[in-house]
Amino acid sequence: MKATKVGKDSSLEKLIRMVEEADKKQAPTQRIADKWATWLVPIALAIAVGAYIFTWNIERAVTILVVFCPCALILATPTAIMAAIGQATKQGVLIKSGQALEIMGKVDCITFDKTGTLTYGNLKVSDIISFDKNISQNELLQYVTISEVKSEHPIGKAIVEYAKDEGYNVNDPDEFVMIPGKGVKATYKQNTIYSGTVNFMKENNMQPTGYENERLDKLRQEGKVSIIVALNDKIIGTIGLSDVLRENSRSVVSSLQEDLNTTVELLTGDNHKAANYFARKIGIKNIHSELLPENKVEIVEELKNNGKTVCMVGDGVNDAPALKTADVSVAMGGMGSDIAIEAADIALLGDDIEKLPYLKKLSNSTLFIIHLSITLSMMINAVAITCSVLGLLNPITGALVHNIGSCLVVLLAASLYNMDFSNYIKKSQKDT
Repeated sequence: MKATKVGKDSSLEKLIRMVEEADKKQAPTQRIADKWATWLVPIALAIAVGAYIFTWNIERAVTILVVFCPCALILATPTAIMAAIGQATKQGVLIKSGQALEIMGKVDCITFDKTGTLTYGNLKVSDIISFDKNISQNELLQYVTISEVKSEHPIGKAIVEYAKDEGYNVNDPDEFVMIPGKGVKATYKQNTIYSGTVNFMKENNMQPTGYENERLDKLRQEGKVSIIVALNDKIIGTIGLSDVLRENSRSVVSSLQEDLNTTVELLTGDNHKAANYFARKIGIKNIHSELLPENKVEIVEELKNNGKTVCMVGDGVNDAPALKTADVSVAMGGMGSDIAIEAADIALLGDDIEKLPYLKKLSNSTLFIIHLSITLSMMINAVAITCSVLGLLNPITGALVHNIGSCLVVLLAASLYNMDFSNYIKKSQKDT
C-alpha cells in the first residue's frame, strides 16, 4: 500500500475546503440585494417617522417598521444558491461559489478541450514508427520514454505507462525541459532527445520529409494523436496514440446546443485533421486546432469581447490559463490535473460529462427562482407597506404578512433541492 497524498493535499481535504469557499463567495445578485436592503432600512425609518408625525399613531409606525424589514429580499438569493449547490453535490457536481452558479446560468457559449474531456483521456500507444533504419522500434520507444518520464502531459504519461507494461527499464533524463503545448527536451548520456509537435521540431531546425509527413498524415486521418521524436537534431520516428470518445459526448453536445440553446466550440492542441475527425463524430462545427495554451486564452477572450458569456471545460495543466480566463469554468475532477481543478470554478467529481446539461439547466432554474423570489418579496413588501400606511394592518398581522413572504422565498429555494432534472442527466448510451 502506498500513500499518494496526505494532509491538506488529500481529495477529502480539498473537497471540504472547496465547500467552505462556496459559502464565502457571494453571487452578484446577492451583493445587489444586500445593497438594496441597506438603503431600505433608512427609508423604512423615514416613512415610519413620517407616518407617526402625520397620524400620531405609534401602532401604525411600528407596523410599517415590521413589514418594511427586507428579510425575504435578503433570503432570496443565498437560500436558492445553497439549495442548488446541495442539489448539485448529490449529483457529483461541486460548485465552488454562488457566483459561479449564477454566471453558469447566463452562459451562452461552452468551449471544450478534447483530450480527457470529450474523450476518456486514456491514451494508448498504437503505432511506433521509426524513420531511421539504424534505430529499431524498441530503441525509439526507449528514447521517447526517457524524454517523457517526467512529463505531466497525458501523452507523455501514456507512453511511459506503455513502456513499463512492456517491461522496459525507464531511466530518468539528466536534464528535462517541458514547453507547454509544444513538447519536451531532455538530455541523457550526452544525447539530446526532442519529443513533441511538428512546429516544435521546426523551431529546433528540424523538418519532416515527404515520407515522414505522409505517415504522420495517415495517423491524423485515423483520428490518432502523434508526436515526433528526434535525437541530436535529427528526426528519428513518431509515436501514434489512440483515444476513445466518452460514451455520452455526442448526446451532451446535442443537448447543450439544441435543448439549452448554447453554442459549443472545440479548443484543442491536436492537428486539424485529427480534431476534425473527433468533432464530426460528436456534432461540433466550430473547431479551433493546433492551439497552444496562450491561443486558447486568446480565443476565450475573443468570444467574451464578442458579447458571449463563456464557460471553459478542461482537465489538464494546458487548460488552466483558459479556465481562469473564462467567465466560469468546469474541470474534470477525477482524471483532471490538480492545477486545472484549482483553477476551475466547478468540478465534475466523477468525470461525468453527461452532468453538463444538468448543470446548465440547474443554473438556469436557480436564476429563475432567484428573480421570482426577489419579485414576489418586493411585491409583498410593497402591498404590506401600503396597507400599513393606510392603517389596514396592525403589528401582529404585519408580522404575519412579513413572515409569509420569508417562508414563500425559502419554499421556492427548497424546490430546487428536490426538483427533477432527470431529463438532463443522460444515462450511459454509447454514441455511434
